[in-house]
Amino acid sequence: MRFTLRQLEVFVAVAQHESVSRAARVLSLSQSATSTALAELERQFDCQLLDRIGKRLKLNALGFQLLPKAVALLDRAEEIEELLRGQQGVGTLDVGATLTIGNYLATLLIGDFMQRFPGSRVRLAVRNTRAIIEGVRHHELDLGLIEGHCEAEDVTTQPWVEDELAVFCSPDHPLAGSGPVALERLLREAWIMREEGSGTRLTLEQAARHRRGRFNVLLELEHTEGIKRAVESGLGIGCVSKLALRDAFRRGSLVAIPTPELDLSRQFAFIWHRHKYMATGMREFLKLCRQMTEGVTRSDQIDLPPVP
Repeated sequence: MRFTLRQLEVFVAVAQHESVSRAARVLSLSQSATSTALAELERQFDCQLLDRIGKRLKLNALGFQLLPKAVALLDRAEEIEELLRGQQGVGTLDVGATLTIGNYLATLLIGDFMQRFPGSRVRLAVRNTRAIIEGVRHHELDLGLIEGHCEAEDVTTQPWVEDELAVFCSPDHPLAGSGPVALERLLREAWIMREEGSGTRLTLEQAARHRRGRFNVLLELEHTEGIKRAVESGLGIGCVSKLALRDAFRRGSLVAIPTPELDLSRQFAFIWHRHKYMATGMREFLKLCRQMTEGVTRSDQIDLPPVP
């Protein structure tokens, strides 16, 4: 065999970070050693895998074909190494989760996973739907747990559990306890919303697309808890998953606004690159996710410890 796993590891890191220096830091190698390993791989096969565009290195057509195969081979090599070492773990797993899933489900899932496989290493990235999809597409993440749509052709999507958003306000807001509210009235209210690219915002905007007019967005926040605090303080109304609102509704610090004109249902889903090798860690983590939602029809019915 004319190439080494180290050469493939360097190629993958450079492809993901689009920089030799950043790849070197990630791999704990010198920049010279990283550059040499990549150059030697290209020299051995008389080919070029990346093009330099400005200060960045971008995959060319051959590099795009090689990347998923190299990632899959490295995943298999890691499984073999774990087996030969006799470790109980299932290797390293890079999981990406959107904010609702990441804050309310993923940390519990990872805790259970680490108890079952104590030798494993799990890294969790909590970002919006758009960022998780890009992480999966570029092989930076093994598995994504998202709450929005994914139409990328190179990504496999598998449904997980139904979710539903709720429009909500503080108990002192004029809309609290007023009964069903028409969309025209909602559009006039001040909104505390998630940022562009979030699955939550996309679901709300798609639900209102049949009416002219735009939401009056007072404030955009990247975190669900921040939106809840802003609404509690009376700055406006918000819309997030009922999963994130369950304890606040129970305490009475926030109240739901009935919105019969809006279909706020959506689907939590698993995503991974369609060329991704399904390693043991991925299979076991997906199994754990499905066990968590077994017997429930919607995310806010999942048995979770209450937040005081």
